Amino acid sequence: MTTNIQTYQDIRKKLLAGQEIALIDVREEDPYAQGHPLFAANISLSKFEVEILNRIPRLSTDIVIYDNGEGLAERAYQQLQALGYQQISLLDGGLQGWKDAGGEIFIDVNSASKAFGEFVEHHKGTPSLSAQEVKKLIDDQENIVILDARRFDEYQTMSIPGGISVPGAELVLHAKNIVKDENTKIIVNCAGRTRSLIGTQSLINAKIGHEVYALRNGTIGWTLAQQQLALGQQQQYTNFANKNNLLGVLENAKQLTQQAGVKTISLEQLHLFQQQSERTTYIFDVRSEEEYIQAHLPNSRWIGGGQLVQETDHYASVRGARIVLIDDQLVRAYMTASWLAQMNWDVYVLDADFQTIFTEQGAWKPVVPLLHTKHRITPEQLQAWLDVGEEVTILDFTTSANYQKGHIPTAQWVLKADIERLFNEKKIPTNHKIVVTCGTSLLAQYAVSALQAKISENVYVLEGGNQAWAKTFVLETDKHVYLSPRIDRYKRPYEGTDNSIQAMQDYLEWEYGLVAQLNTDGTHGFFVV
Repeated sequence: MTTNIQTYQDIRKKLLAGQEIALIDVREEDPYAQGHPLFAANISLSKFEVEILNRIPRLSTDIVIYDNGEGLAERAYQQLQALGYQQISLLDGGLQGWKDAGGEIFIDVNSASKAFGEFVEHHKGTPSLSAQEVKKLIDDQENIVILDARRFDEYQTMSIPGGISVPGAELVLHAKNIVKDENTKIIVNCAGRTRSLIGTQSLINAKIGHEVYALRNGTIGWTLAQQQLALGQQQQYTNFANKNNLLGVLENAKQLTQQAGVKTISLEQLHLFQQQSERTTYIFDVRSEEEYIQAHLPNSRWIGGGQLVQETDHYASVRGARIVLIDDQLVRAYMTASWLAQMNWDVYVLDADFQTIFTEQGAWKPVVPLLHTKHRITPEQLQAWLDVGEEVTILDFTTSANYQKGHIPTAQWVLKADIERLFNEKKIPTNHKIVVTCGTSLLAQYAVSALQAKISENVYVLEGGNQAWAKTFVLETDKHVYLSPRIDRYKRPYEGTDNSIQAMQDYLEWEYGLVAQLNTDGTHGFFVV
């Protein structure tokens, strides 16, 4: 196979020039998190079909793919060609080639966003309080509110006692509804550092009129100080009455975006952007998911503004692309845009008659390649096969974490990229019927052709996947069989309640060193206003 090659120097020049480029690591998330270039986005070969068209929507995008010698990049190259992508290259020498050429290597996930958070604190002197200082404020019943800037599900898992869930971009919009009076101090926390730093600085930048502090090192710092976290808290910003404080906040947020170089555009200008085939335009709705589901602009993708700043590479995987943000109250779009612009993105905020342009309802659905599956089976039919001892192999392509929580009896977990290897190792029988499933069977259906080429019996897609099965039948929570290594997700040292002290300390030390790494890398283009 003749392939195009791009070198570290080729890519570096394009990053410095602000040209559009998608540098894609096609390994699973755990090996990706062990080391990658700063602006490399992770789209694993196992999930290509359900992610690639959404994260790289323009087929003529300059795409460079790599692995670390596993042979995945060559396979990804062929898949991208089959999907119609026109400018595909392999990274010369893969990850090792990047290192050998002098390229900086970053660990963890969402590294650019986390490095930006450290960059902001370094240059703005974002104020923070230690876990011990915040605990004393709580014990002394001081006039404070603790606002948790993470997603609500993260907050529910574990949070600071008395904390209130106010995810990212909602902070500036709702903080003044939650404070007790004009003298209330605001403490912003997340699990580690980034979202608390960005949230705190957001309130300061928007001139909220209160003393604001980040909880230094978030729930990690709280745990390392041997203080108790609360589990299952339910307090949300939506529980507080709206005090109509929007006007001053809106003006401050608008001025902030202007300082950062963000432009406001009309619907007509957005349509012109969408017609320009030489540029990638992402359209993100940064309101709450409930608002998005109720009504939104067609072809927009929902992602809360705070999470978009935290996980930019996961949504806007083409560096140098154009980003348009939507919020009918504008504040969340303005605040999110101000940060993305400082992260060196070309950002715009849509201002339009939202009541007339929000014409679609429902949750966001990914764009996926068209596929016709010949054989499908209902949960009832599959249960009947199991009842009579039919020779059937059930392969589950969901995340390993979801598989562990519950799976169809006898189902085995597998990564889609491992199908060829598993047949070679005779781990999958060639004389059984095969049923494929995942959460909804969206991803599983793309495994059919690779499986069908190897077996004499039919391959069936389970209608509705594990979710449909669970409506009628019981999911097993034991008897796990993993045909692939559990490398589909990197275990974050700040998630959940079972992290080792050493892992949390190592994570903090890594974050502290990110500003120096940015200086060494030199391609970021970050600035602060």
